[in-house]
Amino acid sequence: MEAREIDRPILLSVGYAACHWCHVMAHESFESDDVAAVMNRLFVNIKVDREERPDIDQIYMAALSAMGEQGGWPLTMFLTPDAKPFWGGTYFPPQPRFGRPGFIQVLEAVDKAWREQRESLDRSADSLSEHVTRRLAGIEAEGELTKNALAELAAGISQMVDRQAGGLRGAPKFPNAPFMQTLWLSWLRDRNEMHRDDVLISLQKMLAGGIYDHLGGGLSRYSTDADWTVPHFEKMLYDNAQLLRLCNWAFGETEDPLFRIRIDETAVWLLREMRNEDGAFVSSFDADSDGQEGLFYTWTEEQIRSVLGDGTGEFFRYFQLVEPSNWEGDPVVRQTPAQQIESIDHQAEVSVLKEKLYRARQKRVRPGRDNKVLVDWNGLAIAALAECGRSLSEESWIQSARKAFDSILATKQDGRLPHSILGKAKLFPALSSDYAAVANAAISLFEATQNPIYINEAKALMEQLDRWHQDENGRGYYLTASDCLDVPMRIRGDIDEAVPSATGQIIEALTRFSSVTGDVRDYEKAWNVASHAAGRARNQQYGQAGIINACALAAEPLKLLMIDNREKPALVPVANRHPDPRRVDLAVALGSPTDSIKLPGGALPSTGKAGAYLCTGQICLPVIDDPTELELLLRGHPADRHRV
Repeated sequence: MEAREIDRPILLSVGYAACHWCHVMAHESFESDDVAAVMNRLFVNIKVDREERPDIDQIYMAALSAMGEQGGWPLTMFLTPDAKPFWGGTYFPPQPRFGRPGFIQVLEAVDKAWREQRESLDRSADSLSEHVTRRLAGIEAEGELTKNALAELAAGISQMVDRQAGGLRGAPKFPNAPFMQTLWLSWLRDRNEMHRDDVLISLQKMLAGGIYDHLGGGLSRYSTDADWTVPHFEKMLYDNAQLLRLCNWAFGETEDPLFRIRIDETAVWLLREMRNEDGAFVSSFDADSDGQEGLFYTWTEEQIRSVLGDGTGEFFRYFQLVEPSNWEGDPVVRQTPAQQIESIDHQAEVSVLKEKLYRARQKRVRPGRDNKVLVDWNGLAIAALAECGRSLSEESWIQSARKAFDSILATKQDGRLPHSILGKAKLFPALSSDYAAVANAAISLFEATQNPIYINEAKALMEQLDRWHQDENGRGYYLTASDCLDVPMRIRGDIDEAVPSATGQIIEALTRFSSVTGDVRDYEKAWNVASHAAGRARNQQYGQAGIINACALAAEPLKLLMIDNREKPALVPVANRHPDPRRVDLAVALGSPTDSIKLPGGALPSTGKAGAYLCTGQICLPVIDDPTELELLLRGHPADRHRV
């Protein structure tokens, strides 16, 4: 409004609390009286937290990409008074350096162009906005849900995998959970052992590197090098939620104690350091403390010796301190492959050393914690804790997940979720990703507890999703709610970031919900949304792996129905030990009313004797009553047995 009234361009800065370079630019430029004077004289200035408004961030990040610039944060964009982008970049230093112009130079150059080339800039802004709209909000033809899309994407990702260091080749290295899930789904469905090993090697290397916090647990945002050695030390809730799930799948497949240990350590870190007083999870820890990146986490040999004394030699038996040539801080703690194995074999001794160093580290200046609660990220964390708690018989994790879930639901107003919560302040309305993530969390809690209240909650959440986010033709969903009027366009939410896209999470929730209810109408709805999303993702598969993964679930949904002894279950523990992201598990006590559960097609199984039914879509395998046979089946492929 102000920009229109005074006919002045908008300077938009998008960042987030744990972003190192966002803090640098804020300190160097936004806190400078000289720079602020130029900003206020020439522009209407707006600051946005990308974690609170990912819809706004995605729009202008897509615009920056369309300009041929590399994206990142802080995102610095110049807009017309109608909020249409015409130029932008990322970090600008206050004075020219790093081969980049100084920020005041940029501001004055943009102002000059605005005054002298206004007509040209307006045309450019119109064209750029139309391009972004087509890319992010357009409707493509319905696609086909086939095996080919997942297989092709997995093959392409596998070709990019660094077989020595894990992850994708090159630097910086990100965990990239959506890609890891693509490879894991390919292994589960097509038994491609290379894709399984791509994931296992990536996890093993990550969990030995400096990107993993060996003293406190948890994963940093990314590694600045190609060997996972020097991380960007910010720690995000969503990375660690996804790490828990990946390690849970890996442990179920391999029984490698490395994955169990790292699950324990990361879950302990989440519950110890990332919860607020209401039981929900906060967003992140900064990379910096006392003005220096990584200072809280790094060590010199002298510091190690001052804490461990005679135990220092033992420490270097299991860990190393690495100081790469391009790193300006103190050395980083990491492990060689041999040390990783050695530390697992001597876990008790290692735990004593780590505990001493951890206690000493707690006395340092701690990184800043972003205490805002993001609903979609909490959904990811709740689901991960519920799934790991179920698989590993950690009831306290399930209870923590339930408490966090209740905390999130308690923030609803008129049935609607907020997107962000900070103390008593709540940011409404929620995004479609919030409803999808919390609905998926509800279904994971149902699997862990078999309490139908969580299915009722999932249903209520998806009703709100339909009401506020569904498109006009019932073919999909917009990221932003229909009554949210402060965005220049409503986008689909198809693009993955560090987490699967909103659309991918929605398809997963719809598919899993339909498996629980057994209602063919629920499945048809999931199929319809997945088909149209597949059409949109057809030409952007690498940026929309979350959609491809979810469409694979929708094409062949797995449902495991178990009738078991409640007091001494024999079949349920087998299923719990073999987690499968494609599968929804339902357990019913022997002797339950026969109409309490349904197989696909509405068939009612007998509850008079123990048995397990594994179904793909509308087709089920013969009932299994032997735990050993069920274990063999869950380790293999349902197509190996005759279907009925």
